[in-house]
Amino acid sequence: MIRRQLGCTFLTVSGVVAAVLSPAPALAGERDGTRWVATWATGPAGRTPDAIPQFDNQTVRYIVHTSVGGDRVRVRLSNTFGSDPLVIGSARVARRSAGARIERSSDRRLTFGGADHVTIPVGALVISDPVPLDVPALSDLAISLYLPQPAAGTTSHQLALQTSYIAAGTGDVTGATDLPGAAQTTSWEFVTGVDVTVRGGAAIVALGDSITDGANSTTDANLRWPSVLAARLQARSETRRLGVVDQGVIGNRILHPTEPQFNNLFAPAALARFDRDVLGQAGVAYVIVLLGINDIGHPGGAAPVSETVSPEEIEAGLSQFVARAHEHGIQVFGATLTPFENTTLADFFSPEKEVKRQAVNHWIRTAGPFDAVIDFDAAIRDPGHPARILPAFDGGDHLHPSDAGQRAMAEAIPLRLFDGDR
Repeated sequence: MIRRQLGCTFLTVSGVVAAVLSPAPALAGERDGTRWVATWATGPAGRTPDAIPQFDNQTVRYIVHTSVGGDRVRVRLSNTFGSDPLVIGSARVARRSAGARIERSSDRRLTFGGADHVTIPVGALVISDPVPLDVPALSDLAISLYLPQPAAGTTSHQLALQTSYIAAGTGDVTGATDLPGAAQTTSWEFVTGVDVTVRGGAAIVALGDSITDGANSTTDANLRWPSVLAARLQARSETRRLGVVDQGVIGNRILHPTEPQFNNLFAPAALARFDRDVLGQAGVAYVIVLLGINDIGHPGGAAPVSETVSPEEIEAGLSQFVARAHEHGIQVFGATLTPFENTTLADFFSPEKEVKRQAVNHWIRTAGPFDAVIDFDAAIRDPGHPARILPAFDGGDHLHPSDAGQRAMAEAIPLRLFDGDR
């Protein structure tokens, strides 16, 4: 099947709608074509009141996994949901060796406007000064922060699926090669992005919910579908300069924010966080949107019935992402909603909700305003029972894909979508 839209020719291949695109608009950069590109990012969210980590005169070392490589680096720190200014006494970045250990020769002190400390206002973001560092693609970085004053981890990403470290004892040990006896954590607090300089590079933002966030995939394995996509891009010379950043947040919806009792755990509505989490990323040229299943499933369970939405309302929200991205020359690829029949999440599925999912998917495939469509539904559904995930791809709760399911989603994305000039 072929359809034309926005100057693109659309081809359906193995159930995936792909596009032969006009060249992507060039991004602003330096004269030699080198520009800042996001290599890693995570969507800031909150924590339920009983699960907020507390720090005081402590050092934390967060581990993050890069997508694209570069030769300079800067780090983004956020106090998005803080109620008090956040004091960072010192900060460093290095290549991770193993565990909490860093490659000593790669250790770099981070500064902020030349100072080795910074106070981040409530609700604000800061970006460190650039430092020279060889950052390999698909590698681990360690970002060490010293928190000299009481700090509540209210700006957090709970589902990091990555082991990080809280130093034993107190004081500033950000420059230590190792942190013996450190406690482990699988959330990220305050660290929300890493950018590198790449000649001719650009970033892809994966905007989504817990499926994009990798729920039910293996910790420390980098098997979320955006991570697998990044590895596929690095294996191909034509796309090796592209970064992929995962802006999936558990429970996130297009049209409604986190319910008050969950304390921003599910983040603001995607329409509210779009500017920060998509448009605010360095070098972004493409966005893949996989959102809507929580708008369908939450009402009557994690959200009140009064927040029930129609397919048309979801479609209008998805259209807003396209309009806002296109204003910035960003191409938007819409992804179909994956199966969820008989999910173990209480009150999430019903036959009526499945009708809504099918209606939204039909619109995405046939009438949506996207530059291309990626059919994740077709990639992981059970051909004999299309309302369910194929058992081999089921992460166990009949909603979130397994490692194999995440890989199948990533492999359903035609890499030629990203071949446009940048």
